[in-house]
Amino acid sequence: MSIEITVGQTEYFPFTGKIPYEGSDSPNHLAFKYYDESRLVGGKSMKEHLRFAVCYWHTFCWGGGDPFGSSTRQLPWSTSGDPLRAAKDKLDAAFEFFSKLGVPYYTFHDRDMAPEGGTLEDSERHLRELVALAQEKQAASGVKLLWGTSNLFSHPRYMNGAATNPDFAVLTQAAAQIKAALEATVELGGENYVFWGGREGYGTLLNTDMKREREHSAQFFRLARDYGRSIGFNGTFLIEPKPMEPMKHQYDHDAATTIQFLNEFDLQDDFKLNVEANHATLAGHTFAHDLQVASDAGLLGSMDANRGDAQNGWDTDQFPTNLYDTIEAMLIILDNGGLPGGINFDAKIRRNSVDLDDLFIAHIGGMDTFARGLLIAHELREKSDLLKLKQDRYASYNTGAGARFEAGSLSLGDLRDLAVKQGEPQSISGKQELYENIINQYIR
Repeated sequence: MSIEITVGQTEYFPFTGKIPYEGSDSPNHLAFKYYDESRLVGGKSMKEHLRFAVCYWHTFCWGGGDPFGSSTRQLPWSTSGDPLRAAKDKLDAAFEFFSKLGVPYYTFHDRDMAPEGGTLEDSERHLRELVALAQEKQAASGVKLLWGTSNLFSHPRYMNGAATNPDFAVLTQAAAQIKAALEATVELGGENYVFWGGREGYGTLLNTDMKREREHSAQFFRLARDYGRSIGFNGTFLIEPKPMEPMKHQYDHDAATTIQFLNEFDLQDDFKLNVEANHATLAGHTFAHDLQVASDAGLLGSMDANRGDAQNGWDTDQFPTNLYDTIEAMLIILDNGGLPGGINFDAKIRRNSVDLDDLFIAHIGGMDTFARGLLIAHELREKSDLLKLKQDRYASYNTGAGARFEAGSLSLGDLRDLAVKQGEPQSISGKQELYENIINQYIR
C-alpha cells in the first residue's frame, strides 16, 4: 500500500511512516504486536479475516467535545475558515492516516466527508466534489470503501426522526440525502451501505403512532433498496441496531428486534445487520450475544468494533481492548464462515487524549486485540475440546427419540409417554467453569 503525499500538500502525521509489525516483544508503541496482515490463519491472511476499516467521523471530525464541555484538541485539517476547503484538507489527512495505518478500508457518513450547504442542491454538489477527490485518493492508495451511510440525525430537521418523522416534508429531505449518499457509495465502489436510525424511535408513546412509523421505515428501506439496485449497487444493505440514545426507544432495539423487523416486512433478502459492541451492551446483551443472534439467522453482515464502560450508562465508543470480547467474537465469526462485511472501528480516543499519535495508538491497540482474538479463537477450534464439549451437551438429540423430536415426528403425547418411561432425568453439569478455564488456557 503506497503512501503518497502530493507536492505542496500538508503532511499531518510526519512522526511516522507506515506502521510496521514488530511482534509482541517490541517496545515501539507505533508498531503492531499481533496484527501481521500477511500471516495465514486457517488458510486465510489476517487481512482477509479481519477486513479492518477506519471510520471517518470519530477519527477526523470529533475534537473531544461532549455534553459537558467543548473540544479539547484542534484538528489541524479543520482550521480553514472555508468549510469546503476544510473538507478537502480532512480528506488529505484521512487518506494519509489510512495508508500509514495500513487498513484496507474506511467508512463515512455523507456529512463527514462533505459539509452541508445552504440548499439541498449545494449539499449534493459538495458531496459530488469530495467524492471525485476521494476516488483519486482511493486509486492512489489502494484503500477501499467498506460502506457508506448518511447522517440523518444531527440536523435540527431530524429532531423527530427521518424516515419515521411524522412530517412528510422531513421524510422527503431524508430521502434526497439517502439518494445522494447511495450514489456516492456506488461511485466509490462501496461494498455495503449502512442505515443507523439515530432518531428513528420515540421519546413518548403519547404523541407517537408506532405502527405507522415502523411501516414508514420499512417503505423507506424498500425505496432505498430499489434505487440502490437501479444504479448498480450490488452489495449488502446493513441496519445497525441500538436500543436508545438519543431517543428513549429506537425501533432497531437489538439484533433480535431488527431481524424480526426484516422478516415482518420481507426485507431479509437484501438487508443484514451491522452489529456494534457498545450498542449490544446498552441493550443488556453481550457483544457476542448479538453477533450470535445475527449469525444464527444468517444475517450477520458487518460489525462496529468498540466497547462501553461498565460504570457509564451511555455509548462511550471506546476502542476495543478486552481480549475475552474479541475471542468470543472471533469464535462466532469463524463458525459463521467469516464476516461478509468487515470490522469498522466506530470508536474514538478519550477526550483527554489530545496528541495526534493517540489516533494511531488507539487503532493499533484495537487491531492487535482483534488479531490476538483471531489467533486464540482459531487455536481453540483446532486444538481444544471446546467445540466438542458444546456439541456433546446436545448428544441426546442426535439419535433415537431426541432425533425424532427434532425431525418433528413425535407428538406432545409421545413426549409425555417417554417422560413416564424414562423417569426423573439425572442432573448433567453445564461445566461453565471448565469452558472458561479452557479459554484462559489458550491466552498466552
